[in-house]
Amino acid sequence: MGKVLAIANQKGGVGKTTTSVNLAASLTVTRKNVLLIDLDPQGNATTGSGVDKSSLSLSVYNLLSENENIENVLLRPDAGYDLLPANGDLVASEVELMTGDDRELRLRSIVDTIRPNYDFIVIDCPPSLNMLTVNALVAADGVVIPMQCEYYALEGLSALMDTIGAIRDRLNPSLKIEGILRTMYDPRSKLTSEVNGQLINYFGDTVYRTVVPRNIRLAEAPSYGKPVIKYDKQSRGAIAYLALAGEMLRRHDEAAAAVSS
Repeated sequence: MGKVLAIANQKGGVGKTTTSVNLAASLTVTRKNVLLIDLDPQGNATTGSGVDKSSLSLSVYNLLSENENIENVLLRPDAGYDLLPANGDLVASEVELMTGDDRELRLRSIVDTIRPNYDFIVIDCPPSLNMLTVNALVAADGVVIPMQCEYYALEGLSALMDTIGAIRDRLNPSLKIEGILRTMYDPRSKLTSEVNGQLINYFGDTVYRTVVPRNIRLAEAPSYGKPVIKYDKQSRGAIAYLALAGEMLRRHDEAAAAVSS
């Protein structure tokens, strides 16, 4: 049964889509079968996977709002993982989900039908705590939170933690924080060091040991429609996301071993 991870942070510009695309690609390199779901109307994970979002005939919108057959929406781009793509049509789903029956459960019902086909399902959430994000959190087993080491990011983290707690209490009691990922990391910055210290003091081992540095190749890769590992596998960005995939898999294996013992 596949593990479902929501990549979430309501603060924009923290590397959420970059993490979604590159984590999916890195897990694929480790020979895992991966699905990436683009749940952001901006469709950046779709274009970053090499798919032209403007030419889509079907998207996640059709799954959520029209009960389209998932096989008709599923794409297999050169990035190496399967993709459920998105574009601006998804804005309409966001509005419709606000009034629909079982509105928080719509994505989970879709994910449950395909979960056995994958080792990991990665959901790229929009940069807001809206009904699409709620759907992702209800469908997920765990939340990966990308964030920069800056004070505004800490404020946003507090709001996200409240939302995760509310989802856990009302709709998804098994939801947990999978890990906090420090992105655009610059160890030379005093502010980075201070915020980093606060994160580790408060969240402890929930903070991934892996950090993602500022890296020009990582920033360039989406414009070529490629994960960074397909664009420049020797870059620091590619190495960081491979390390993250490895750390995540080790945690997964350790948790499974603890349960079996």
